[in-house]
Amino acid sequence: MSFEAVVSYVWLGQAFLMLLPWNTDTEMETLFRTGNVGYEFVKPLDLYAYWFAKTLAWRTAPALLRAIPALIFAGFVLPLIGLPEWALKPPSSAVQFTLFCSSMIAAIGLSCAISMIINLSMFWTLENKGIARFLTAIVPIFSGMIIPLPLFPDWLQGILRWQPFRGLVDVPFRIYASDILGMEAIGEIAMQFVWIAVLVGVGYWMCERLRVHLVVQGG
Repeated sequence: MSFEAVVSYVWLGQAFLMLLPWNTDTEMETLFRTGNVGYEFVKPLDLYAYWFAKTLAWRTAPALLRAIPALIFAGFVLPLIGLPEWALKPPSSAVQFTLFCSSMIAAIGLSCAISMIINLSMFWTLENKGIARFLTAIVPIFSGMIIPLPLFPDWLQGILRWQPFRGLVDVPFRIYASDILGMEAIGEIAMQFVWIAVLVGVGYWMCERLRVHLVVQGG
């Protein structure tokens, strides 16, 4: 990765930090803790889709509030104060920007799919602290948020390439920085959507299984 690519990668990481699925939805946690989740199952709707839509709003709203000022500062303020080498550069072309936007849409969907599995796991654990602390350590590393994945040792690259967390940070940010181009970028975006389909399928399976075996504790 070039110096400019690393600078872009770091700024994007700071801007979109809130998109990472390393915590649980406090509203859903309250539902499980109080036992009110039982009322959710009597609603005449696709419960997984309903929770997924809420998770989408919960992930994107705080992320946008953080991303917009961060991107303005990194892209416009730094050049004005004489630090252009540390500024966030625009994508190299309109095609690359389109690929980045497509990849970010996939990253948001992937984040929500992972978040849904995390939230649904509270049916069994009844507590979110353990899994939240575990994910706080795992997600930033395997997504590439702390260290860009290409900088890891070569013997790890095969493992890192095929795990789902890579689609959260490594793929969209490297596409923006023109470190992934053309057909390779399209293939990476396709892999993001494959992981979304797999994880949404797992989430639906969990939701249906819990509908049958739900035991409410609390009150």
